[in-house]
Amino acid sequence: MILKLQNIYKDYQQDKLVVPVLKDICLTVDEGEYVAIMGPSGSGKTTLMNIVGCLDKPTSGVYELAGEDVLKLKDKELSDLRLRSIGFVFQSFHLMPRESAAENVSLPLSYAGVRKKERKIRAAKALERVGLGERINFKPTQLSGGQKQRVAIARAMVNNPKILLADEPTGALDSKSGEQIMELFHTLNEEGVTIVMITHDPKIAANAKRVIRIIDGVIYEGDGEAAQS
Repeated sequence: MILKLQNIYKDYQQDKLVVPVLKDICLTVDEGEYVAIMGPSGSGKTTLMNIVGCLDKPTSGVYELAGEDVLKLKDKELSDLRLRSIGFVFQSFHLMPRESAAENVSLPLSYAGVRKKERKIRAAKALERVGLGERINFKPTQLSGGQKQRVAIARAMVNNPKILLADEPTGALDSKSGEQIMELFHTLNEEGVTIVMITHDPKIAANAKRVIRIIDGVIYEGDGEAAQS
C-alpha cells in the first residue's frame, strides 16, 4: 500500500460558520494502481488532491504515504516528502516561460541538490521518455499544448516519485492531445508508476483502472455505496 487515508475530514471556517468539505474519507491506493477520482465542481475533489499532495492538511484523520505518518511531519519534512515522493501534473502546466523544456524538467532536481551535469542527463532521459527527446531546447512558446503537458509530466517524473498526482491533466487540451496524454499515462502505469488522477470527465476517468466518485465531500467506489476503509 502506497497511500492510506482514514477518516479524513476537512472543514473551512467562514466567519463563525464551519463549512464541511470532506466527510469521513477512507481511501487506500496500492503501489502500481491507476486511480481516477471523479466529481463535479464543488464536490471536494481538489481539496482531496491538495491533502494527498501534502499541500493542505485535513481537520482530522490519518494520512500515510509510503509508510510515513504525513500529519506528524513538520513543514520542512513535508517539503522533503513532496520532493522525493510526489510528482504533480496540473491542468495549466505551470512551466517557466523563459526556460527550455530541459531546464523546466530539471527544476525538481535543482531543489534536490543534484549536480548540474547529472540534472542535464536525467532531464534529457525524462523528455525522451515522454516523446520529446528532440525538443529539449524548445521553450514553452514553441510547443503545442500537448507538448507542454508532456514537459510537465517529464518534470513530475524526473525524481522518480512514488506517486504521480494529476489534476485535470487534459482540461486545457483539445481532444486529440488529451487522448495522447492518456496514452502516455497508460504507458507510465504499465511501467509501474502509481497514478492518482482528478477529473470531472467520465471519458478521461475511464482510462484509469479504478474509478472513485466524490459527491458533496463523500467518496463512492464505482456506482455503489459510500467507500469504506
